[in-house]
Amino acid sequence: MSETAEYPALILRRGEERRLRAGHLWVFSNEVDVAKTPLTAFQPGDPVIILDHSGKPLGSGYAHPNTLICARLVDRAGHTLDRSLIVHRLKIALSLREKLYAEPFYRLVFGESDGLPGLTVDRFGDIVVAQATTAGMERLRDEITEALLKVLNPSALVWKNDSSARAMEGLPESVQIVHGRLPDRVTVRESGVEFVCDLLEGQKTGWFYDQRGNRDRLQPYVKGARVLDMFSYLGGWGLRSAAFGASAVDCVDASARAVDGIRTNIALNGFSERVEAHVADAFDFLKAARNERRKWDVVILDPPAFVKRKKDFKEGALAYRRLAEAGMQVLERDGILISCSCSHHMPREALLDGMQQGARHLDRFMQVLEPLSQSPDHPVHPAIPETEYLKGYITRVLPV
Repeated sequence: MSETAEYPALILRRGEERRLRAGHLWVFSNEVDVAKTPLTAFQPGDPVIILDHSGKPLGSGYAHPNTLICARLVDRAGHTLDRSLIVHRLKIALSLREKLYAEPFYRLVFGESDGLPGLTVDRFGDIVVAQATTAGMERLRDEITEALLKVLNPSALVWKNDSSARAMEGLPESVQIVHGRLPDRVTVRESGVEFVCDLLEGQKTGWFYDQRGNRDRLQPYVKGARVLDMFSYLGGWGLRSAAFGASAVDCVDASARAVDGIRTNIALNGFSERVEAHVADAFDFLKAARNERRKWDVVILDPPAFVKRKKDFKEGALAYRRLAEAGMQVLERDGILISCSCSHHMPREALLDGMQQGARHLDRFMQVLEPLSQSPDHPVHPAIPETEYLKGYITRVLPV
C-alpha cells in the first residue's frame, strides 16, 4: 500500500465531520472552515488531507474549489493517492466480481461504492472502458491507466470521458483508446446471448450492466409470451426474452443508430423469426399501438432518467406515471408490466405510486410480484443514498 500522504490540509467547521465519520465520502463547500483553509487556495483535483475542526485527520482525498461537493474522501488511513492505492482498490473490486460472474462482463468499479469516487470501469471480456467524472480522478488518469494494465492486462483500454457530469467539474469531453486497439466487433455476453456494443460512440460506457440481474429474472414471465421492450437500446431485455422462449418480441427505441444495433444483435443470435426492431418515440409508438388495438403479454419500460435533478421531480414523476399507464393500455387483460427508473431523485415509493395511479385510472388491478434493483456489480454504499439509483417492479395487471 501507499505511504501516508503529505498533502495540504482541508479543515472542516466544527461538527461537520459527523457525516464523514458515519461513512459518507463527500464534503460540501459550506462545511469547510474557509477562514483556516480557503477553498480558493486549491485547484480542481488537488489532493488534500481532510481534517476535523480540532485538526484530527479524517483521511486523504481530493478537492474542487468551484463545485458544491468541494472534496471527496478516498482513503481514511490517509494514504497517498497513487498507483499503489488504486491497484489495491481494483483488486478488492475484482475479487467481488469474480465471485459473482463466470465471465469478465461486468462493472468492475462503481465509484464511491468501490472506494474510488468519480471513477467507473466496465469490462467487456479483455477490453476495459474507464470513465472519470471528477477533476480528482482526471488528475489520476495516468496512475489509473497503469493500475488497470497491471491488474487486468487488457488487450485494449478506452477512456470514455464523454459524460455530461464532467461539465460540472470544468472538464472537457473526450474518447480515447490509450492502450491496444479495438477489434472490429466488441461483444458483451449475458447467459449465452451476445450483444455487439459500440464502446466509442454508444450510450454511457457502451452497455447497461446495472439491469443484468433483472434481465436474469425474466424467464417465468416471458416464456411463450409476446413481449414489448421499450427504450430497448441494443435489445437487452428483448433479446434475453427471446432466449428465454418468448414467442414474439418487439424492440423499440427512438435512436435509429440504436435500432441498427438491435437488428445486428437479432441476426447475431438467430432471432430474426421472432424479434423485430422499430425506430419510434416511445409515447408515439404506444399511442399508435393502442389505437390499432395491439396487445402484448409482457411490456417492459426501461426509460432514461426522467428526474435528473431534484427540481425535476414533479414533471418527471408525471412522465413515469403516463408511461406506465400507456404501457398498461397495450397489455393483455392478464399481463406483466415491468417498469424501471434509473433516477436517483425518483423515490421507489413514488414510482410504484405512479404505476398504481395509472392502474386505477384504467380501472385495472395491479399486483406487485418482484421489486427490482441494480445488479450486485453496482453495490450500494449504505452511507451514500446516491449510490442506490436503480429501482423497478415486476407487476401483474388484471381487470377489476
